[in-house]
Amino acid sequence: MKYFFVLGNNPTLSVAEISAVFCRGVGHPLGCQTPLLVNKNICIFKADKKIIAQELIKKLGGTIKIGAINSEIKSLDIEKIKKQLIKIIDKKEKSGKFKFGFSYYGNDKLNLKTLGMETKKHLKEQGISCRWVTGRDRSLSSVIVEQNKLTSSGIELNIFPLTKGEHKGVSEVLIGQTLAVQPFKELSFRDYGRPARDDHSGMLPPKLAQIMINLAVPHPNPPLIRGGKDSKAGQGGVILDPFCGSGTILTEAMLMGYKNIIGSDNSKKAIEDTEKNINWIKKNYQLSTVNYQLYNKSAAQLSQILKPNTINAIITEPYLGPQRGKLNLKKIIPELKKLYSASLKEFKKILKPHSRIVIIFPVFRTQNTSRYITPNLNGFKVINPIPASLQNNKLIKLTNRQTIIYGREGQKVWREIVILDKINKK
Repeated sequence: MKYFFVLGNNPTLSVAEISAVFCRGVGHPLGCQTPLLVNKNICIFKADKKIIAQELIKKLGGTIKIGAINSEIKSLDIEKIKKQLIKIIDKKEKSGKFKFGFSYYGNDKLNLKTLGMETKKHLKEQGISCRWVTGRDRSLSSVIVEQNKLTSSGIELNIFPLTKGEHKGVSEVLIGQTLAVQPFKELSFRDYGRPARDDHSGMLPPKLAQIMINLAVPHPNPPLIRGGKDSKAGQGGVILDPFCGSGTILTEAMLMGYKNIIGSDNSKKAIEDTEKNINWIKKNYQLSTVNYQLYNKSAAQLSQILKPNTINAIITEPYLGPQRGKLNLKKIIPELKKLYSASLKEFKKILKPHSRIVIIFPVFRTQNTSRYITPNLNGFKVINPIPASLQNNKLIKLTNRQTIIYGREGQKVWREIVILDKINKK
């Protein structure tokens, strides 16, 4: 079965996350497949077993929509596309006023108005009361899809043209039905509804926390296939956030099924905020079997409280420097380099062999350039999270040190997503 993923605002990061979840190697329950990157918006993946999209979408921070490919057409022929759209819609059970919508993800012109009106005419001729759902763009947003219940009582069909190469025309058109959209209401609730927030120092978005967790460790309870079971790694593995702040990474890990989490921060208020948010998440999502420990300790003191080689993954956003005011980079960058170097040295003591760190480094954006920090990696190597077959794709944007930049225009400090693997001396 082929599935499509509509990617978020940072396609490289989205592809990295999907690859991490689906390409864990030989023995993965879905089989090890490499995603096909159709364009900057779409990734196609072939799975041997059925995906439970409604559950998976809740745990993929970088994916906007998930759906199944229903049909493949050999050319961008509007009549053939119309016939396939109607054929798929006719199979859908209908009750009350039936709503349908189309999304087109391609550069070529396609008259969606013609497709919509012809489909509406076809349904009315069958005596079906219907409404064609439209938006401002050629693709419907997850909000429109959710508000109009197009994944349940209605339907959204997506059209994806595949090109032979740059400026060589369309070779094939895929049509897929949306199965699930990103739960924007839940994400907003967890971001803005939590009892403890620290807007002054900045907060990691829940979506980015999800991505970082998926990049670091295999999912403990992958809602990917029918009959999937908890893995031993997920139940017994320990996740550590040594700069836990208000606990976003820890609470998202709890919701993703991880049972053993540790948070540490040198700020007493941060630990208090994290505990409030953990208890809030446990109450609102009825979580009971989560073991968590919180320590008011500096990252440079972790080996005093944690045993060597006991942590399965470290996922963290350390202090990124001042978020407001004029930045004195000559002072800030050396200070951060020292902090990060000392922290990584300590992480090496407590992290298990062949385990990962997913950490954020700050990138300071000025009008003409970007300034990076270069800490001592202290026995870690940088991991490229993109499958080899996609690393030369022009749509993939990696830094020279194989990391991914995350940010938006206007921000002074962007995030560099760095994945590190512990090097073991022979």
